[in-house]
Amino acid sequence: MPSLTPKNTHVPESVKVAKRYHQSYRGSPAEEYVAARGLGKVADRYGLGYVDSALPGHERYAGNLAIPYLRPAGGEDGVATVRFRCIADKCVKAADGSYLVQIGEKEHHQGHGKYMSLPGDPPRLFNTSALINPSPILVVVEGEFDTQSWDLAGVPAVGAPGTGTWRDYWTPALLGYEAIYLIAEDEPGLVFMENLAAKIPSGKVIRIPQDSNAILLSEGPGALRKRVGL
Repeated sequence: MPSLTPKNTHVPESVKVAKRYHQSYRGSPAEEYVAARGLGKVADRYGLGYVDSALPGHERYAGNLAIPYLRPAGGEDGVATVRFRCIADKCVKAADGSYLVQIGEKEHHQGHGKYMSLPGDPPRLFNTSALINPSPILVVVEGEFDTQSWDLAGVPAVGAPGTGTWRDYWTPALLGYEAIYLIAEDEPGLVFMENLAAKIPSGKVIRIPQDSNAILLSEGPGALRKRVGL
């Protein structure tokens, strides 16, 4: 039987890291980028940040958006880890300076990944605070932006960092809901969510034509709610 025990539960000094970069968020390229994705209203709630002046050892993350993984209990261990997301103009903007997501085009992160994690950091479930708030339903998506998009639509959601990242010890937290909506936006995502549905009695796979954040931008939060019958 696969182990249900996480290998690592907290990255040292992650609270310090998250606070430092959140202080640089206002007026930064990160704030502009998040606003372009329609998520400005929830940025503070998620403690989003910007790597303006990188801490020692974080030089590779300079200029990136910082995304902390907050813990519901808060306190000294209130941040489990921080992930970083490329928002370089050459990767996220068109030639005329407009953001690619705003004109319905894919970003171009050639030669590098969109996201970077701290060395040795295992995959984690994003927005675990949704799991302790009473609700008969929950949405499961891939990625932090899609998670925040559902939150903005008033629907509790958690996000896996990508296909193939699910950990067995996450599954028990999803049991007991009346309905778990597993959102798939492409073929790899469909396989991922169908495999997850096999482990969750109340799991319902919902196929959508594009990612949740794109739907939020093009059709509004009501369109997301409609996808799950709300």
